[in-house]
Amino acid sequence: MTAIIEQTKEKYGIENWGAGYFSINRKGHLVVHPSENDPYGADLKEIIDDLKKRGIHPPILLRFPQLIVSQIRRLQRAFKNSIKEYEYEGRHLCVYPMKVNQNRAVVEEYLREGSKYDFGLEAGSKAELYAALAMEQSDESLLVLNGFKDEEFIQLAFTGARVGKRVVIVIEKLSELETTLKLANELKRKNPAAPLPMLGIRVKLYSKGSGKWEKSGGEAAKFGLTTTEILEVIKRLSDADRTDMLRLLHFHIGSQLTDIKRIKSAMREAARVYAKIRQMGLPIEYLDVGGGMAVDYDGSKTSFESSANYNAQEFANDVIYLIKNICDDENVPHPTIIQESGRYMTAYHAMLIVNVQDEIETVVEDFTSPVVVTEDDPEVIKELYDLRESINAKNYQEYYHDALENREELFTMFNLGLISLEDRGKGEVLFWDICERADYFAQKKKYVSEEFDELRRLLCAKYLANFSVFRSVPDNWALEQLFPIVPIHKLNKRPTEYATLCDITCDSDGIIEKFVDLHDVKRVLELHELEKGEPYYLGIMLIGAYQEVMGNNHNLFGFPHEAHIHIDEEGYIIKKVLHGSTLSEMLVQAKYDVPSLQETFRRNVERRVKDGEISQKEANELIELYERKASSYTYLLPNCQVGKL
Repeated sequence: MTAIIEQTKEKYGIENWGAGYFSINRKGHLVVHPSENDPYGADLKEIIDDLKKRGIHPPILLRFPQLIVSQIRRLQRAFKNSIKEYEYEGRHLCVYPMKVNQNRAVVEEYLREGSKYDFGLEAGSKAELYAALAMEQSDESLLVLNGFKDEEFIQLAFTGARVGKRVVIVIEKLSELETTLKLANELKRKNPAAPLPMLGIRVKLYSKGSGKWEKSGGEAAKFGLTTTEILEVIKRLSDADRTDMLRLLHFHIGSQLTDIKRIKSAMREAARVYAKIRQMGLPIEYLDVGGGMAVDYDGSKTSFESSANYNAQEFANDVIYLIKNICDDENVPHPTIIQESGRYMTAYHAMLIVNVQDEIETVVEDFTSPVVVTEDDPEVIKELYDLRESINAKNYQEYYHDALENREELFTMFNLGLISLEDRGKGEVLFWDICERADYFAQKKKYVSEEFDELRRLLCAKYLANFSVFRSVPDNWALEQLFPIVPIHKLNKRPTEYATLCDITCDSDGIIEKFVDLHDVKRVLELHELEKGEPYYLGIMLIGAYQEVMGNNHNLFGFPHEAHIHIDEEGYIIKKVLHGSTLSEMLVQAKYDVPSLQETFRRNVERRVKDGEISQKEANELIELYERKASSYTYLLPNCQVGKL
C-alpha cells in the first residue's frame, strides 16, 4: 500500500470503526469484506458502476447480509469462550429485536444463521408479532414479547404457543397479567392439554445506562415493574396457581451503552433480583439482559456517546462472570442468558452510497479578489484592505480580531445609511479574504484553537449530496448520532477540500456538520475537489440499525434504491435489486389519488388549449410528460457537470 493510502485510512479512521470489514485497495477504492479481515472483498466503486449500467443510480442502500452472519458468529464466539473459561452452567441465547430493523431480508438472514445457535426473535408490537409467528425458528429458540399489550396482542401470543412457538409474554404492567390469566383459564377450560405461553417480568432497575439513551433505565424509566409490583405479580400468580408460567426475568437499561461500568452495575442488580425470586420457589430459568451492546461508530473505543469502551469479549466476560458469582453466592442455578443486541448484529451490514450533486459556495473562493480601494472609499474599507495586505503568520490572530471589529462597524454604518450597498459588498469581500488568510496560517500551527476551528467550519464548502438526512440517517438529525462518512473512491489521492454535507430537502436541518474522529468530533470532513464530468461518491456507513425503519418522508423523499450483495472468492454477486420509491408511491402515502391529479392536470392543460395559450401538440406533450414522471425516482438524477450554485 502507498503512503497516501495509509494516511487516508488514518484520516477517515477506517481501521478504527470498521471492525475489520473495510479496507482500501490499490485503486484507492473502499472495499467491503464478508468477515473480519477476510482476504475476499467487494469493491464499492465497481458495484456502483455495475448498478449504473442497470439504470440504478445513487442514492443506493447497499446491504451485505454476510456481515450480519459475521456479527452473530463474533457474539456467539465471545460468549462461548466466556462460558468455557468461567465454567458457567447455563446457556447463552439471543433474540433479535425486530424494531431495530424489521426488513424481511435482515430478519431472515439473522434467522438463517442464528437458528444454528437457537437464537430467536423479540417483538414489541402486534405487527412485529404477526410477522414473527410465520418465521421459521429452531425448536429451542424463544419468541420474547415486550412492550405494552392489549387483549388482541396477548391472543396472538397464545396462538403462537398453540403452534409450537416458545413464546414469552413479558409483563410490563399488572393489567397485562390479568388479561393473560383470563385467557389462560379460558383456554384450559376448552382444552386442558393446550400449551400456554411462558411469562416474564420486566424489572425496573435502579441502575442506569450511559450515552444518549441513558433515560431508558433507572427508576423513572418508561418500562418495567417496581419491586412492589413484582411481588404483586408473584402473589397473583400464586393465587391463580400459575407460578409455573413465570420463566423469565428481563431488564433493559438503554440502547448504545457506552460505558462497561454501567453495564456491570446493572448485571449485579439484575442477577441479585433473579436469585431472590428463584429462592422464593419460582421456576425462573431465563435472565434476559436486554440490548444496549454498543457499536463503536467513531472508533475511539471510549465511553463517548458514539463509541464503546469495551468489545464483545469483555462484554461477555463481565456478564458471565458477574451472574455466575452472584448465583453461586445465592446458591441458585445459573440461568440461561438471553441477549437482545440487535444494533450490534445489524449496524455494519448496510451503507448508503450518495453522489455529490453540486458544491454550494458560501464565501469568496480565493485570496485574489478584484477589489480596488481608492482614497474616496470609507475609512472602514481602507482598514480592511490594509489588514488583508499585511496579515502574516505572526499577526494573523490579532488581524483576524481586528477584521471582526471592522465588519461590525461596516454593518452598523450600512444600517445607518452611511455607506452604499457597493461599499458593503466590497467590505465583505475583503473580510472573507482576511478570514481565508487567517485560516491558512492557523492551520499550519501544531495546535489549532477552538476559535479557528470554528472559522474553518465557516469557510468550508458545502457539498450537496443526493439524499435525505431525515429518511436515511434520522438519528444524525434527531440525536446528533455520528456515522462514519468516507469517499468510496479517490482514496489514493490526498483530499484538498474541507466540507460539510447538505442533503436535498428544503430544510435547513438537512445537514451533516459533525464527523467521526479518533480524538474528538470533527466539524468538517476532508474531501476531494469536485471535477466536472466526474461523479463523486460518498458512503454513509454503519446504518443497518434503526435508520431505515425510523426514517421519515420529509419532502416526500422515499426509500432509496436497494441492492443486496454477496461476496465470494471471485468478487461479488448482486443478488437482488429493489427499486426506490417513485413519485406516485410517495403521493399515495400522503393520501393523494394520482389518477385524480393527472385528470386535473389534463383539464387545466386542455383549458389553455381552448383559450389559445398553447397548441394541441404541446398540450399532448405536457400531459404525456406529467403522467410519465409519476414513475420517476424521488431523488435527483445524477449530475456529473458539477458546478457552483
